Amino acid sequence: MNHFFTRTAYLFYYARKLDRKKFVKFLKHARKVSGHSAVYLLADSIRSVYRYNIGWIDYFLFRFFEKSPAERSRWAGTGYKYEYDLVMNPKDRRNILENKIEFYEAYRPFVRHATCSIGDLETGNEKSVKVLENPTGKIVIKDALGQCGWEVEVVKSSDFSRDGLIRYMKSRKFNLAEEYIIQHPEMARLSDSGVNTVRIITQVNGDHQPEIFGARLRVSVNNHVDNMASDNIAAAIDIPTGRVTGPGVFSDITRSDVTQHPVTGVMLDGFRIPMWEECIDLVKRAASLHPENRSIGWDVVITTAGPQLLEGNHNWCKILWQVPVKTGLKQVLDEYLAESFI
Repeated sequence: MNHFFTRTAYLFYYARKLDRKKFVKFLKHARKVSGHSAVYLLADSIRSVYRYNIGWIDYFLFRFFEKSPAERSRWAGTGYKYEYDLVMNPKDRRNILENKIEFYEAYRPFVRHATCSIGDLETGNEKSVKVLENPTGKIVIKDALGQCGWEVEVVKSSDFSRDGLIRYMKSRKFNLAEEYIIQHPEMARLSDSGVNTVRIITQVNGDHQPEIFGARLRVSVNNHVDNMASDNIAAAIDIPTGRVTGPGVFSDITRSDVTQHPVTGVMLDGFRIPMWEECIDLVKRAASLHPENRSIGWDVVITTAGPQLLEGNHNWCKILWQVPVKTGLKQVLDEYLAESFI
């Protein structure tokens, strides 16, 4: 009964946050593909929220309209992942991950590029000077609490004085400025429209040791960010070898998978992430620095000087984790939960 009330509350939340245009688009596609009526799909999607603890839009993203009950039960959806995060990354400990200004201070040993807050710009301290005078000639400005790359802009340093940049950031409600990162040439070969990152997911296990249970490549497509939510592609990475396995996928279920980048033509399957061993070492050391947050999705950017952290996510994306491999992976999290309660 408690599950019923909890998931009813979740359903109201999903409805309030729903991108209705996307929902209708996905509903029409699912109706065409499955042959089921819109009424059936709506009813089935709501049932699935209750039965499988998924988000309403997850029903379409996970293609539940094509899956059996047994297959559906393997997927970790929004409700399940929210509850998992509460256990693994307590709310009173996760601010160093949610707030990028605090993140850069907490994980400074693993961050190479210059960063500063709007407060640093106002005082004109050394941190702000490094950002303003960084050698790339570009500055990334954003909201420190922003998600999914939606509150990010790239501007030219030459277009702004310090005071002008402060005024512009305030007008856009931005509070964080960063040096633009020049990515490794091999990553730029994939796509140079934006910095392409690798999402590596770590879990501090019952023996207090960091483990890696997921790695995904995120690639920009005519975009200055690489998030799937911004119409970019993602692909699975084989953890032992650092090679991409399989096609690139979109979060838009109406789009087909791609075997090569749609703009550059670079083949995705078999592409090897440069400096992969260093990436693995980096995230394991980072995961050990603040182990009170036990499950983190690290966004790693690779430069010629080596890999560095761009973000750490307590609410790392279950879509990015599961959709590229086209199977539900909830059992992995079930095992970590069971371990945490022993």
